[in-house]
Amino acid sequence: DNFLPKTSAPFSTNSYDAFISPNTLNLSSFTKLLKKLQEIHPEASRDRIVDALLEVRKNNKGILSGLSINSIVKRTSVIL
Repeated sequence: DNFLPKTSAPFSTNSYDAFISPNTLNLSSFTKLLKKLQEIHPEASRDRIVDALLEVRKNNKGILSGLSINSIVKRTSVIL
């Protein structure tokens, strides 16, 4: 986690930066999600958690957008 900056950058208004693909989980959400899952499942490796998240995405028609963080956490926890 030390390689990620702790401060958030201001949102860019450049058109190429403004669009975020609907099936892309943004990095800050992903980091929060990973941290939460690591707290709930300290026995699981980071790679195992990421694999479980990918499985949740696969089971949800290939996307995570539209699911709440809590829903993703619950579904991932079932797999872990």
